[in-house]
Amino acid sequence: MNTRAGRTTKRMLLAVTITVAAATTAPASAASFVDKRTNACTPGCGYGIVVKYWHKKGSAQRGVGWVYASKGSTIKGRSYYARWLYQKPGKPMKAATGWTKGRAVGDFTEVSWGKDGHTGPQFPKNTRICIQYKGAAAQPCRTLT
Repeated sequence: MNTRAGRTTKRMLLAVTITVAAATTAPASAASFVDKRTNACTPGCGYGIVVKYWHKKGSAQRGVGWVYASKGSTIKGRSYYARWLYQKPGKPMKAATGWTKGRAVGDFTEVSWGKDGHTGPQFPKNTRICIQYKGAAAQPCRTLT
């Protein structure tokens, strides 16, 4: 066997091994986060909520990256406003945002806040996140576990 060809083959195998190892190993920073998504709606799904949140493994803090609110059976041409609220364990409910005008999509309205990823405000574990439409008594909520 040609020694030059043997060295080239060994280099190629080493390069492939390194490439495969790099592709299968996740960065340490990404592996230390837990991403979660939770959703709920009121009976009949008149009002809905979706919350995307994250936390570092072992942490008691939860970061809220994105909150989505929906309202079904809307009247065409009417404006609907929503906000999201939070309730830390043992504390009263507080508004996280002001009223935001919803966007009509077919026969329902939707509003969203934030962006996907490890961004946004942080709250203690077991904080409740709720949405509220102006003038509505129903407030679907989710708990950050």
